[in-house]
Amino acid sequence: MPMIIVRYVTPTASSGLKDAIATLAAGLAAEHLGKDPGVTAVLVEEAAAENWFIAGRRPADDGLAAFWLDIKITAGTNVKAETASFVEAAFAGMADLLGPLHEESYVLVHAVDGDAYGYGGRTQNARWAARG
Repeated sequence: MPMIIVRYVTPTASSGLKDAIATLAAGLAAEHLGKDPGVTAVLVEEAAAENWFIAGRRPADDGLAAFWLDIKITAGTNVKAETASFVEAAFAGMADLLGPLHEESYVLVHAVDGDAYGYGGRTQNARWAARG
């Protein structure tokens, strides 16, 4: 039941990009982290090129795209190798969609305690306890 937020900037607009990013993010969460696509939420937001700075410069001014992908998962559900694989695949997948990326494009995997994270009004630990 991950929540994924992707913010991105590109030097030029592209039709259908938000749908493609949402599909990519959910697919990578399923493939690399074993997350159920049926309970995966994705928010994709395009940032204005004039608002994104890295080291005092706008990536778009240099013909580069950049992104920030933030995923929240329940702690203890993945090992380091799975997380590393997700980060690597996310960077490569976003480069395929956005074009040349500024290296300072980020993927953050939040592994959150099961008592502090949930959906539908129930924490993950409460869901696990109810299963018996």
